[in-house]
Amino acid sequence: MKKKFISNLSYSLGAFGTDVFYATLSTYFIVFVTTHLFKASDKQMIFAITTLITVIRIGEIFLDPLIGNMIDRTNTRWGKFKPWIVWGGIVSSITLLILFTSLGGLNTSNPLLYFILFGIIYLIMDLFYSFRDTGFWSMLPALSLDSRDREKTATWGRFGSTLGANLLGVVIMPLVLFFSKSKSNPNGDQQGWFWFAFIVAVVGILTAIAVGVGTHEVKSKLRESNEKTNLSQVFKVLFKNDQLMWLSASYWFYGLGINTLNALELYYFSYILGNSDGYTLLFSINTVVSLISVTLFPSLAKKFNRKRLFFICLAFFFAGILVLCFASHSLILSLIGSELFFIPQPLAFLVVLMILSDTVEYGQLKTGHRDEALTLSVRPLVDKMGGALSNWFVSMVAIAAGMTSGATASQITSQHQLLFKLCMLGLPALVLIISGLLFAKKVHLSEEDHAAIVKELEERLNNK
Repeated sequence: MKKKFISNLSYSLGAFGTDVFYATLSTYFIVFVTTHLFKASDKQMIFAITTLITVIRIGEIFLDPLIGNMIDRTNTRWGKFKPWIVWGGIVSSITLLILFTSLGGLNTSNPLLYFILFGIIYLIMDLFYSFRDTGFWSMLPALSLDSRDREKTATWGRFGSTLGANLLGVVIMPLVLFFSKSKSNPNGDQQGWFWFAFIVAVVGILTAIAVGVGTHEVKSKLRESNEKTNLSQVFKVLFKNDQLMWLSASYWFYGLGINTLNALELYYFSYILGNSDGYTLLFSINTVVSLISVTLFPSLAKKFNRKRLFFICLAFFFAGILVLCFASHSLILSLIGSELFFIPQPLAFLVVLMILSDTVEYGQLKTGHRDEALTLSVRPLVDKMGGALSNWFVSMVAIAAGMTSGATASQITSQHQLLFKLCMLGLPALVLIISGLLFAKKVHLSEEDHAAIVKELEERLNNK
């Protein structure tokens, strides 16, 4: 019992660090690029850098299945996941910190050289983060073979990740402003953002080490008796797993909508409401409410089943968007709408993660291969693709709405405000509808189906 508790706690710490890193990369780094790295007149460089980020992240996703396959084929005395998580966490954290600098002023003195070096460093960071993220979430099927027990472990993980992402939203602006030389800009300055990134890097390294030290994989014939998938088979194995593919398609549209609205919220509070303190207040509320919703996941999933719970989450998303449509400049209504949109996010993520974990055994039954990391690599792959397009879209919205370096809320015209709100609320609503339709029509792997699959696989092994 003590060993299980330490393993779950270590997994929760790892999730905390993973989501602190991911929130920084997917939400706040683009704010740093658009508001501090270049002057307002350097719109071409802002466009070039944000487009480069999008190209790298989309191009790199084709490597994620190969990364998953590499992890599956790893065999060390520390297991197959821990080395990738620890070293991936260390390298990605250091390179992210470097990206929160001007590379010695090259962004203005030699923009072309800055552009080239930025691309190289960003690619290294993204690759090593993929090793950490894929290795971390791929551990879940290795920590338990029981679907309900996985829900408990995943709840620990999501508790940590939810705390990380939301606590970051609470502390980011106070930290940035505290370390900034200039206090006049509501979004701080380059020095403030660097020290914020330094704290993120330290958290990323320490939590990766915690996973390496404290987690424990289960030993089972079901995990040991698998034929290794070679590189030429990687994509064939993935495409044969129809439940994995359809769930991934639904999750991609889901992630695009969620990431877009979440990333635009800081702009919304800073430039539409003119109240960046409201953003800190929002995430203070989110931290408490989301932790409560995460702890309720096992009981909610048992009461409603995972599929129904996903549609309940969608209903909350649309209610939040509707309230934000009529919020105007009201802080109270903006907080209510944002909160309604946020409450179900941890639950929806857990629904997807649990079904995704169960597709490991589903795929094993169909193909004869057990590919834990390869199967689970699809989730960060989809996250990156959605996050990359979302980041690019957010940067274009920021430029089009005049929300770049030096801008204040009073300078944003009513036309720009309308354009911003249409982008912030319209795109997420559209893609969430598509996500729900795909989930309803194509995803059918239930908890009962998974239990039957595990039983059949164990019977096959015992009869050999």
